[in-house]
Amino acid sequence: TTKRGSIVTMARADRAVSPDMVFLPFAYVEAAANILTNAAIDPYGKIPEFKFSAVRVEPVSEQVAAE
Repeated sequence: TTKRGSIVTMARADRAVSPDMVFLPFAYVEAAANILTNAAIDPYGKIPEFKFSAVRVEPVSEQVAAE
């Protein structure tokens, strides 16, 4: 969850990602990570601001079917 949106997805701990960080693939327009990030882009490079999004990760008590 971020202030921009919320998603439900599978999660796992990985030694390649620091314990205080979250990684979610974002390479595709339809990727769920795009719901969570800021729509602002760099005015010169036209690169989205993917690396600075405060998130809250919490367990889901029920399994939810995809919509």
